[in-house]
Amino acid sequence: MKRTTYIIGAGASYELGLPTGEDLKGIIADLLDINFDSHSQTSGNYQIVDALRPYSREQNEDLNLYINECIHISKNMPLSISIDNFIDTHKGNEKLELCGKMGIVQSIIQAEKSSLLYQEKNQEINFNELNKTWYLSFFKTITENCVIENLPNRLKLITLIIFNYDRCMEHFLINALKQYYNIDDRAAISLVSNIKIIHPYGTIGPLPWQISNSNNYVEFGESVKTNCLIENAQNIKTFTEGVESNRIKELHNIMSKSRRIIFLGFAYHKLNMKLLGKGGFFASYQSEDVECFGTSFGMSKNDKELVINSIQALYAEKIKTNIENLTCFDSFNEYSRSLGY
Repeated sequence: MKRTTYIIGAGASYELGLPTGEDLKGIIADLLDINFDSHSQTSGNYQIVDALRPYSREQNEDLNLYINECIHISKNMPLSISIDNFIDTHKGNEKLELCGKMGIVQSIIQAEKSSLLYQEKNQEINFNELNKTWYLSFFKTITENCVIENLPNRLKLITLIIFNYDRCMEHFLINALKQYYNIDDRAAISLVSNIKIIHPYGTIGPLPWQISNSNNYVEFGESVKTNCLIENAQNIKTFTEGVESNRIKELHNIMSKSRRIIFLGFAYHKLNMKLLGKGGFFASYQSEDVECFGTSFGMSKNDKELVINSIQALYAEKIKTNIENLTCFDSFNEYSRSLGY
């Protein structure tokens, strides 16, 4: 069986009901449009203000300095390519960076709550609602004809490089494995631990089962604790900030060993493609029996050719590359045999 790496971008979460990058800007703009009438807050996210109030006191700074940065971000979201780009434009402005990242954390939490994966406590995910998503297709692929005793060895061949801040895949896998194999939380967590999951830019916080001896977890789709919001925001990185060197080494090691690369909902931004490569990104890896699949939904013919060239540039020799104008869901249907185990 081939060692497979899935490289997952924002478009892959869209099928679950999460916002696109453009929609995310609008959500962040609303969250950071903070206004007051006398001493009462009339708009914007209350939790962000509640977190900034004690933080500004700790820094011996005026709360209004942070509120002004929130408003500045909010007003300029229509003019910006993305929140990441806007923060990068104001590199060195630590207050704006913190406020922007708090907006990201809160917007992703809202998105998780409105997604098809969210369920109230002690309730099960309605997997019927995921019929038109690639998540079910992915799960069927990785579990096809596989009894639970053999599953760990198969899962060890899989790596998920997730460029999103949400925890949709982790939340889905735990719940799907529990239901499919009729196992408890502990057994499902043990199975998921066989899959290497990397978020190069971090997440909005660990799920309860991902952390021990700490209260700094974030339930899927539930509010971040106000006293943890600052820390959670500081723990994520925008794509222009870069990634820690040890994580980069891990990524490069995985890419060099993979024999099947699958891009899902990925925008193929130059900085992210460069991150996946090494040594200046050109001809980073040997191309021994490597096959690549990827989605390019809504992309022009010229842009698609540029994407294929950027993927080919990762390897020393030409590789087989299948990049099609398909959604993630349609991609699994189109290549059901090629993507199987």
